[in-house]
Amino acid sequence: MKLENKKIVLTGASGGIGSEIAIKLAKAGADVALLDRDKDALESLAKRISVQGGNVLPIATDLLNSEAREHAIDKALRSFGQIDVLINAAGLMSYRPFVEEDPALLERIIQLNTIVPMLLIHRLLPGMQAQGQGKIVNIGSTFGSIAFAWFSAYSASKFALRGFSESLRRETSGTGVSVTYIAPRAVKTRLNTEAVYEMAQATGMHMDTPEWVAGKVIQSIEKDKKDVYLGFPESLFVRINAVFPRLVDLALRKQNQTMAVFAKGEKA
Repeated sequence: MKLENKKIVLTGASGGIGSEIAIKLAKAGADVALLDRDKDALESLAKRISVQGGNVLPIATDLLNSEAREHAIDKALRSFGQIDVLINAAGLMSYRPFVEEDPALLERIIQLNTIVPMLLIHRLLPGMQAQGQGKIVNIGSTFGSIAFAWFSAYSASKFALRGFSESLRRETSGTGVSVTYIAPRAVKTRLNTEAVYEMAQATGMHMDTPEWVAGKVIQSIEKDKKDVYLGFPESLFVRINAVFPRLVDLALRKQNQTMAVFAKGEKA
């Protein structure tokens, strides 16, 4: 898909990955509706892109609020006339023992990471099908294929998003609308807590830059890829886990013990 003049809705636009995606989309000549809850960060990003000649529409909204979410989509449609691409990049993560999770946070993680993308797609898909073309891009995670201990809620939300993406891709086959699921490994963004960074250093976890990930997202859209797993050897482990999950249990046992120290806040 050529991005020039495409009308795009991007959620999580002021986040680490989202902001880099927005910048690259604008440079490619796309018109981008930037959706995010952080109004100040959103306006700052929009000014940065506009100065460089990009065309963006910042829309501050709480995606967990159904009325606000609907208003945001209506505004994007009024401004652009149609939506060619929806990129679901907004997300929440939690790193702690499941029994210690705040129930309210559990609900927000599932809502934002899984339900909101589904609802946005449900809203925009009919228009894409009516115009005979469109693309859905769901930003998942390696954690959506390999369920890591201490990230239970996050892993569950991304597993669900991956399954939904696969089902929807099969359902929209032949309609002109395609679905791309992109699974980065760990990324250096403010979504991570200090404990996550300390754990990553202790376990030797690979972490990519948002700019690199955003580049792969753009590449995946342009090449109309279906499933993209970023980073090696994580992309290989995804395949192994799909066939031999109990073997991965054994391989992760020692790492899980190290991760537990930081998840429980027990480090000296």
